Amino acid sequence: MQLPGTERINEAGHLEIGGCDSLLLAERFETPLYVLDETSIREAASRYIHSFEAEGLPFQVLYASKALCTMAVLQIVHDEGCQFDVVSAGEIYTALAAGIEPNALYFHGNNKTAKELRYAIDTHVGHIVIDNLDELTRLQEILRQRETTMRVLLRVTPGVEAHTHEYVQTGQEDSKFGLDLLSGQAMAAAQRANEDPHLILDGLHCHIGSQIFTLASFELAIEKMAAFAARLQTELGIQIPWLNVGGGFGIRYTEEDRPFTPEAYVHAICQATRHAFTSRHMPVPGVMIEPGRAIVGPAGTTLYRVGVRKEIPGIRTYIAVDGGMGDNIRPALYQARYEALLANRAAEVPQERVSIAGRYCESGDMLVYDAFLPKVHVGDLVAITNTGAYTYSMASNYNRVPRPAMVLVKEGQADLIIERERLESLIAFDRVPQRLRSLSAINAVAG
Repeated sequence: MQLPGTERINEAGHLEIGGCDSLLLAERFETPLYVLDETSIREAASRYIHSFEAEGLPFQVLYASKALCTMAVLQIVHDEGCQFDVVSAGEIYTALAAGIEPNALYFHGNNKTAKELRYAIDTHVGHIVIDNLDELTRLQEILRQRETTMRVLLRVTPGVEAHTHEYVQTGQEDSKFGLDLLSGQAMAAAQRANEDPHLILDGLHCHIGSQIFTLASFELAIEKMAAFAARLQTELGIQIPWLNVGGGFGIRYTEEDRPFTPEAYVHAICQATRHAFTSRHMPVPGVMIEPGRAIVGPAGTTLYRVGVRKEIPGIRTYIAVDGGMGDNIRPALYQARYEALLANRAAEVPQERVSIAGRYCESGDMLVYDAFLPKVHVGDLVAITNTGAYTYSMASNYNRVPRPAMVLVKEGQADLIIERERLESLIAFDRVPQRLRSLSAINAVAG
C-alpha cells in the first residue's frame, strides 16, 4: 500500500502521520478522528503555485473551500499564496474569520440567495461568479440599490463531459451549473454584464467535473472557451482578461488511480490556453484554477476503532468501526473507494479480506469493501487514507451521532483544529413549543 504525504510505519510497527504515532493520537483525541498532515497541504499548494510561476502566465490558484473549510486550513493555503473559491455565506464568513482579505474571495454557487449576494457585496468579496440569468438579474438589482460595482466572472458550461461519476460531472450541457453556450444563455449574460455600469466583467469560468484523470478534457474545454471568447470579442468588443478552468484534478485513492502531477496539469492547461488564444490572434488571458481535493485530499487520514467482527462463512467478514457515513458519506453517495490499514499493526503481513462497515443504521453504510488486512481484532485501530476532502465538509449528525474532532499534525506536534462535538451540542438548536410543554405537564399530572 502506498502511504501518502509524511505517513510511514514507525519502529513500533504503528502508522505515523506528521511525526505523530497514530495510536497516541487516538488515545489523546479519541476516535473517530480526522488527522490532517500540514506538510502535505503546504507542499501540494506550493507545487501548483510554483508550476504556474515556471509557465510565465499571469495566474491565480484558488483553493476550492468546499473540499474542507476550516479556519486553520484556509490560513495554511493562504500562507502558500492561494486565493479562494467560496460557495456560501458560511464559507465567506469562515474565510473572513480566518483573517483572509475579502478581495481574495470568488463567490460561486448555482442558487445564491439575495441575502447571500448582499452579504458578499457588503463584505467586499472580490468577485462573484455568475451562474445563471436569474442570478444576474438579482445581482444587478442589488448593485443598483447599493449604487456600487462588483467584479464578475461568467460560469459557462462548455459541453465537455469529464469521465467521472455522473454525480460530479458539471461541464456537460445537461447540468444545473452554468450558462449554456448552445442555447445562447452565455452570450446573453455577457452582453448584459458588459452593458451594466455596475458590473465589471473580468473573465470566463468553467468547471467540467471532479476526480479527472485526463488532460484532454481540460484541453477541449479551453478550446471551447477560447472560441466563445473570440465571439465575445468579434460581436461585442469584449476582451477576456482571465480564464478560470476550474478544478477537479484527480488524486490517488486506490492503486488503480493514476493522477497527473500538479506540474503536468498546469503545463497542459497553460499550453492549451496559449494555443487556443494565439491561434485566434487574441491576447492570452491570465489563468485561474480551483484545486480543492488535490490540495487537502491526500493530507487526510481518518482513524477508527474496531468494535465488532462479524463472520458470515462463505460470504463476507464485516468489521464494524465507530464511524461511517456520518463522517464520510462519499462511499454511500457515489461509491467512492478507499484503501485501509491497521494503524496499530501496520507492519504485519495481510492475511484476510474484510469489509469495513460503519455504525449507522443503513445497509449502505460501508466504508471499504474487501480490504486486505492482518487478522482484525476488536479494539484494533483502522486508518483510512486520503480522506482530507469532502469528508468533514459533508459530515452529518445522522442517528444523532456527534461529528468527530480534527487534528493538524506536523513534525511530531498535534493541534486540535476542530473540537469533537458533544451530546449537548446536538440539541443546542432544538426548541420545544410551549404548547407541547404544557401538554407534557398535563400528561404527567394525569399519569
